[in-house]
Order: sequence, then structure tokens, then C-alpha cells
Amino acid sequence: MEVTQVLLNAQAIDGTVRKHAEESLKQFQEQDLPLFLLSLSRELANEERPVESRKLAGLILKNALDAKEQHRKLDLVQRWLALETSVKTQIKMCLLQTLSSPVSDARSTTSQVIAKVAGIELPQKQWPELIGSLLSNIHQLPAHVKQATLETLGYLCEEVSPDVMDQDQVNKILTAVVQGMNASEGNNDVRLAATRALYNALGFAQANFSNDMERDYIMRVVCEATLSSEVKIRQAAFECLVSISSTYYEKLAPYMQDIFTITAKAVREDQEPVALQAIEFWSSICDEEIDILEDYVGDFSGDSDIPCFYFIKQALPALVPMLLETLLKQEEDQEQEDGAWNIAMAGGTCLGLVARTVGDDIVPLVMPFIEENITKPDWRQREAATYAFGSILEGPSANKLTPIVNVALTFMLSALTKDPNNHVKDTTAWTLGRIFEFLHGSTMDTPIITPANSQQIITVLLQSMKDVPNVAEKACGALYFLAQGYEDFGPSSPLAPFFQEIVQALLTVTHRADAGESRLRTAAYEALNEVVRCSSEETAPMVLQLVPVIMIELHKTLEGQKVASDEIERQSELQGLLCGCLQVIIQKLGSSEPTKYVFMQYADQIMGLFLRVFACRSATVHEEAMLAIGALAYTTGPDFAKYMPEFYKYLEMGLQNFEEYQICAVTVGVVGDICRAIEDKVLPYCDGIMTQLLKDLSSNQLHRSVKPPIFSCFGDIALAIGDNFEKYLMYAMPMIQSAAEMSVHTAGADDEMTEYTNSLRNGILEAYSGIFQGFKNSPKTQLLISYAPHILQFLDSIYMGKDMDEVVMKTAIGVLGDLADTLGSNAGSLIQQSQSCRDFLNECLSSEDNLIKESAEWAKSAISRAISV
Repeated sequence: MEVTQVLLNAQAIDGTVRKHAEESLKQFQEQDLPLFLLSLSRELANEERPVESRKLAGLILKNALDAKEQHRKLDLVQRWLALETSVKTQIKMCLLQTLSSPVSDARSTTSQVIAKVAGIELPQKQWPELIGSLLSNIHQLPAHVKQATLETLGYLCEEVSPDVMDQDQVNKILTAVVQGMNASEGNNDVRLAATRALYNALGFAQANFSNDMERDYIMRVVCEATLSSEVKIRQAAFECLVSISSTYYEKLAPYMQDIFTITAKAVREDQEPVALQAIEFWSSICDEEIDILEDYVGDFSGDSDIPCFYFIKQALPALVPMLLETLLKQEEDQEQEDGAWNIAMAGGTCLGLVARTVGDDIVPLVMPFIEENITKPDWRQREAATYAFGSILEGPSANKLTPIVNVALTFMLSALTKDPNNHVKDTTAWTLGRIFEFLHGSTMDTPIITPANSQQIITVLLQSMKDVPNVAEKACGALYFLAQGYEDFGPSSPLAPFFQEIVQALLTVTHRADAGESRLRTAAYEALNEVVRCSSEETAPMVLQLVPVIMIELHKTLEGQKVASDEIERQSELQGLLCGCLQVIIQKLGSSEPTKYVFMQYADQIMGLFLRVFACRSATVHEEAMLAIGALAYTTGPDFAKYMPEFYKYLEMGLQNFEEYQICAVTVGVVGDICRAIEDKVLPYCDGIMTQLLKDLSSNQLHRSVKPPIFSCFGDIALAIGDNFEKYLMYAMPMIQSAAEMSVHTAGADDEMTEYTNSLRNGILEAYSGIFQGFKNSPKTQLLISYAPHILQFLDSIYMGKDMDEVVMKTAIGVLGDLADTLGSNAGSLIQQSQSCRDFLNECLSSEDNLIKESAEWAKSAISRAISV
């Protein structure tokens, strides 16, 4: 086939031509992969071919080597490794040849493809000559070859993990990259490629950063590059500094004075992209110090691996004024566009991080700026002062802030209604929200909201909800935190007298014609949910009155089914908000007997609505409707069984949804809710549910985060159906056992893996616990005896691993008790033989965590009963 023409056709404006070309390429790939990849690499290398076809050839090559989904990626890697060596060698020769092409698009695409191939082959100890041949290119004369090679080295460092390369290779790469960055390098394209490559190579430079001379040299070159005449090089150099600040924080002390000087100059004088990175450097230092200081506080001994150098504290007198200046550089229309990011916002964000790093020390440095600017005629000064105030409310102590907030509150409320400028009102409403979030609640000694000012606060916020969308959205946010602060207030909430008025105002906002702008409708429902969730007993009758109101709203979204395609997403989003609102209402009313009793009159209709929401969508299950059904099952209890015949097909759809794994996870949780609600009435549906859950577990396409809840769900099912679970044991137990073994081997790789391993272990233990409790007092308990040694071995390995969290500890000691409780003397002798079981029990008995202690007391008595039999 004539590859060039097909590649050009695949980019044609005419849809039919394009589709036909895409089909041909797909067919070619499926029928003869080696020839397909070879043809593409030759196309990419051929200087006679048009740039468009070369570029697409490279892109298709790259996509044939890598994919976002883990299982596709593994598949593509296997296919590449299975190709004949001669084919791979020809492809790689084409790629290396293209690096010296005069056409920049071809070079750039090739750089990425070479890195993808290296990402597959280097870990397999293949293509050992690659790095050598790239480095020999660096000394070639044409600048564009040098530039393309540095770009390739950068991508390569992004693809390959540091342990794949030996230190000698790393040294050579870093030498080449740092030389390319040097001011003596006359070509800016080369210098830029080198600076970007260093950014990706920093993770490999551990040894080099531990050597004073090498580190000094790298730091000098990076700092010099921040002064380049080319804006992109300056930006890339500051990006390197940001990365160094988090990767090599503990090595920065000698350079901080110089870095302060160059970042301050960039923030004050340079173009926005550069200034933003210079601010980001200080935000990154804050992040590091906040983490280290949290470790200090966590265990008092301050045994964090890295000491805190208090860079921020030392820089405060100069850093804070620099950041305050940035707040005055707002854009005219910054609130209107979502996701806008500019110097003023970056400066405010950094100021907030500084406040969290140093606490009270920041307040005296910022207050004069606020007092000087808050009443100025220029909106920029008023807005900057308000933003500065809002930014420092998290970090300093309540004692330090409360007196200031008490003075500021009246001023803010007045500005929110009277200031002529929208930016100022927007920031004022945001600041009020921050005041309520951090300085209002049952834990505060001196309340800032009192009977004297509560009426005015509510009135102003409700009035602000009628303002333009961006201001109204922030007002809803402030109300959200206002309600949240009254969560644990006892039987009577100070918001109760205003409840009806607040709910009415929020519902009115959701009907605004412009509620789609600035996330306004979503913010209104979020505030409404929080007001309901934190409401007290006395307003329960009003929450009940809300049920039919929201039901009618949901009903409206189901009428007029012929929705235009662009409306479908909006309709689905609105249904999500309404289902979410009903979920909160159901949980609230279901939490006390009298309201639950009155609520039950609506249950059938609500369930009917949820089923219709599911029926709107052919392919996927609606996540919020599923969550709301979980709440309904919890509240209606055994009565929920009557909905199962109609609901079951959607439950199955949710469990089959591998692609949108969050929906699968939510559905697994709802299966648990249903088991607890209807107990053995779930039996007729268990074959289907268990089959699907076992399929989910053995699928390599399902996201790993769904697997722990599936194991917990086995436990829920076993608890619900008791020894009827017998027929699933032969399928479920081997799965649980192999996951248990896996969780022993994966521990401790990194924090994320440890967290996942703990959640997996907890799911496995909950499965065991449910199964043992389900079989208790049944004649079939002897079926479980053969599994006991494996379970004890699992408990033993978790205990010896010493990396379990409190949750796992409590579940684990509970399982030991369940084992003894259900199996009696059959388990007693096994437990007696295990030294580590006794050690574990004693450790839990002396735990400071009451829940662990209680579980251990119970396990101890169950074990002594089992042993004394």
C-alpha cells in the first residue's frame, strides 16, 4: 500500500476520505505489524516525503508502543518485544537517522519515539549502545542534531526509571546536558533543549547532588540560565529550580541567598510565564517545609529524614513584601474565565502557603498592607488587600486572628453589598468563606458569629446570591462553611431560625437562568446539602418538606425525553446534583426513628425516580443515583427487598463497568448496603452478584482501587446469607488467599503502595471476618477449618511486617477473635502454637486506641473460650 498517500488522507478535511484511510491503516497494523512499523519508520526517515505524512507516521509509531491504560500498555510492550530482532534493528536505525533531519517536526517526533522504545528495551537490557550513540551526536557540528539529541535524552529520562541506568551513563548524560545549557553555547535552541532535558534528568542526579563540586556546577549553570536573553530558556531554568527545590531541598542552603535575588528580580520584572515559575519556587519550598514540620509535630521527636532549614522563616521580611506586590497585578477579567492563572493568583496562593508554614509570624507583616489598601479608591488596591487577608487565615492561631477578624467582619459584610467592583465582591465573599472555614466551629474558644451579628451575616450572604454568578457562587461557598461550623452544635442550631429562608434562597439560585456559569448551580446544591446535613432536630419537619420539592425537580429532568445531544450532559449533571441532594436528605431523615417513619411514605416514589434516571442512559449507570440508592437501602432496611427485582439489572450494569471504575466501586459499596439492609433476602441475587465480583477480581482491566472493596463485599454477602455462602467458598477463598499473599510481597515499595496494601489487607480481613461470622453456630463450620492455617499465617506475616495502620490492626485482631469464636477448639490449638499471635494480641491489648483495645479484649475472651474447650 502507498503509505504516504494514506497518511495524508488520514488528515483530509473530507470525512469519508479520512475514515477510509484510518480503516486502511488499522487493517495494515492488524495484518502485518512488523511491516506496518517498518513502513512508518521509513516514512519518518525519508527526506523526500511531505512533513505532514512524516509527522503522523511518527505519532502512530509512538502510539503503537504506549497507551494510557495499563493493560493495553503491557500488551503493546509484549508485541514489540516479540518482533524479530532484524525488524527492530532496522526501525531503530531509521529513528536514529531521522534525528539529523533538517525538518524540525520530524526530529521532534522521532525523539519521542526513541524514548518510548528505550523505555521498553533498556529495562530488558536491550539496546545497550543507544546512549553511547546519542552522546556521540552531541559533538556533531550542525546545531539541530545537537538540539534533537538533547531533546531525546530529556524524553528518555522521562520514560526510564533511574535504576535502569548505571551511574557512569548518568554522569555522561548530565555532563552533556549541563554543557548544552552553558552560556558559552551559542545556539538558543540547543540551550533550551538542554535546559528542558535537565528538568527530566534531575531524578537521576542523586549521586551528583551529593557531591559538592558537581552540585555547585549544576546550580551555577541553572542560575545562569535564568538570566538568558531568551524567555523560554529562563522559564525552563526556573522550572528546573522548582524541581530541585522539592527533590533536593536539604541541599539548598548555600544557594538560597542567590536564588532569592534572582526570583525576586524575575517576579518584579520578567514576563508572566517566568515570573509564575519564580513564585512557584517559593510555593514549593513551603510545601516541603509544611510536610517536614507536620512530621515533627506528628511524633514530637522530629525524626523526619530531612531537617527543616526554615528557609521561609528566614526569608519572611523580604519574601512577604515581594508577594504582596504581586497581588496588585490582577487582570481585568480574571474571575470570568475558569482556570485562569496569573501573577496575582500565584502570589496569593504562595502567601497562603507561607502563612501555613510560619503561622503567627506572617500576620504583622501583612496587616499594614491590608490597612493601607482596603479603603483605597482604586479597586485593585481594595481587592489585593482583601485577597491578602483571605490568604493568611489558615496557619496562624485563632488567638492571633480572632481579634482582627472581629474588626474586619463588619467591614467585609458591608463591602460585599456596597463595593462597586465585582472583583472586590468576589474576593470578599471568598474571604468570608475562609473565615467561616478556619475560625468558626464548635472547637473555637471565642465565637466570631454571635446572636448579635448572625442575622446580618445571613442577610448579606442571601443578598449576595442574587449578584453576578461569580460573586453568588462564592457566597454559596461561604454559606457552606457557615453551616458546617454548626455541625456538632447539639439539638438546637443557631441557623435554625433562618433555615426556611436559606433553603428557599438556595433553591431560587438553582433556577437562575445564568446558574450554569461559574459553577453556580453546583455551588448552590453543595451549600443546600451542607445546610441539610448539619441541621438540627428542630428543623427536621422542614427537611421533610424538601423531599417532594426535590422529587418534582428530578421528575422534570425525566420529562421531555427527546433531549438534544449537547443537552444530555447537562441533564445528566443536573440529575446528579438532585440525586446527591436526595441522598443527603435520606441520610438525614433516616438517622432518627421519628423522621424515618414519616419519610417512608416517599420511599416508593423516590425509588421509582431513581430507576427512571438509570433508564435514561443506555450504556452507563448514574453514579449519584447509585449512591442515593445505597442511602435509601440503609434507611428502608428489610423493605428494600421489594425493589430488587427491578433494580437488579442496573446493579449488574454497575458491577460490569470496568471503564468507569469509580462507578464500579460505588456499586460494590451499594451491594454491601443492600446486604446489610435486606440480609438473607438478597440470596436469590447472589449467584449473579458473586459471578460478577469474581470476574471483576480476575480482570486486569479493572483499576486496582476497586479490588479492596470487593473483598469487603464478600464479607457483607456472607454475613447476610450465612452458611448459604458455602457454594461460593471454593471460588472466593483461593482469590482471597492469592491477594493476601500478594499484599505480603508488595508492602513498603513507597507511601502510595503501602497505603494501597493496607486497604487491600483490610478488605481481605473484612472478607474473612464476614465469612466466619456468617458461618457461626452453623453445622457447616467444619468447612472453614482447612482455611484457618492460611489465615493465621497471613495475620502472622502482617504482624511481622510492622507496616500496618490502625484500621488494619483493629480488623486483624477482630479476625483472630472471629476465628476462635466460630471454630472453637479447632482453632484454639492452632492459635496456641503461634507465638506471634500471642505477641500481636498483647500489643493490641496495650494499645492507646480504644477501638483496638476493645477488639483485642473481645478476641482474648473468644480465644480463652476456644482453648478451654
